[in-house]
Amino acid sequence: MARVGRDAIAAVIYIAFGAYLFEPYFANFSKIDYLIVFTCCAGAFGCYVLSKRWVAGFAGRFFAGAIYGFGPFMFFLAGYHPTAGSIAAIVPWLFLPAAFGPKGSLQWTRVLLSLMPFAVIAGMFRLAGAFGGYPLPTQIRIGASDLISILAPAALINQVNVPMGFYHVAIGALVIGIAMLLASRRYSVMVVFAIGVALLLFDLFSGAAPIIWLTVPLLCCSVLIGEGIEGIIHSGYSDRKWILASAAVLLACAVVSLIFGTKTTHIFAGLGAGYTRRFIQAAVMYVAGTIAIGVVFFLAKGRSRLAWVRAAIMCAAVAVDIFLGATAVVDSVM
Repeated sequence: MARVGRDAIAAVIYIAFGAYLFEPYFANFSKIDYLIVFTCCAGAFGCYVLSKRWVAGFAGRFFAGAIYGFGPFMFFLAGYHPTAGSIAAIVPWLFLPAAFGPKGSLQWTRVLLSLMPFAVIAGMFRLAGAFGGYPLPTQIRIGASDLISILAPAALINQVNVPMGFYHVAIGALVIGIAMLLASRRYSVMVVFAIGVALLLFDLFSGAAPIIWLTVPLLCCSVLIGEGIEGIIHSGYSDRKWILASAAVLLACAVVSLIFGTKTTHIFAGLGAGYTRRFIQAAVMYVAGTIAIGVVFFLAKGRSRLAWVRAAIMCAAVAVDIFLGATAVVDSVM
């Protein structure tokens, strides 16, 4: 019953947050536009449920869902067309049979179940094409310039073809999540991630918009971020080098954001002032994440077992980051 209660809490918070983000635009919504709110919340809760397979704690699962469902790419799809976001929203649900599928002698069937989401998505685009329309343009491709949006998605959401990445503090948790993935040798997750990247880059399924495959690696990374958050919260003395590496990555991102912010101040007639402000805001969030993880590092180094202190610090940092980042991105795309 306690677990069901936590699930209900997560769902209610996702719905409330989605309504808060889009409420200023409800007056201009058509009936189909309300689907945007549903898709963001459904994608978030789907990732939350999927992450139960690998993430033990509620905090990690909750933020994994929030990062996927309310991330820059989901808002980009929803802003392009409500039905485009719907495809991204169902991706976590399509992976549930593989994640929680048969065990024992029938475990091999999980391989087939892991391929099912790719077939379903390709089939949806084929079906849409048969009716004369596509949820997304099939000619949009990921470009090298889009990679910079990983650094500051709110600053560059309207300056790239396809926004990528997550919000700032989550990148530090992703470092820990990747380390845990490699240490546990979860090859199935690695293979699914690799398939998604291959489809994204090489357009192996004709008829499907290549950028829709970005949902798969983003979903994998969202779950890893949730696992990384739990890893940071429950880290011990032997984990301090990974915690320090995570803080170092965030600090490096802060420095790069400040460099880009400085360069945008020289844009003609002050047209880059908005970008400068957003790059500086990104740098501030990276520094805040560095401080939060730095505190955890010193707690781990001192062999402190105050897990509730670490949880409070990390949850506050990630929650504020998602709130500010999602608000800025929605205001840019709507």
